[in-house]
Amino acid sequence: MKSGIVLLGVLAGIVAGTLLGILLAPEKGSDTRKKITKKRNDYTDALKKKVKEFRNNITEQFENVKEEISELAEEVTEPTKKTKRNVKVTK
Repeated sequence: MKSGIVLLGVLAGIVAGTLLGILLAPEKGSDTRKKITKKRNDYTDALKKKVKEFRNNITEQFENVKEEISELAEEVTEPTKKTKRNVKVTK
């Protein structure tokens, strides 16, 4: 989780620095707006990719944990089923 916060901080710093650099550059306003729009789109795409990777990673981990829990539940219930069968046979 800390790496995500650090990454977000670094990304915010890069965005702020880029915007300041573009805004302070001696160019026409229309050129500056185009650059800002392009950078925004680039950062948005990068952020979407990171969120998708994060979501896929979390989903994969969740599925792994779910599978492990199912296996553990099977290990616990199997001896109980055998015991029930043995009890029915001896009645």
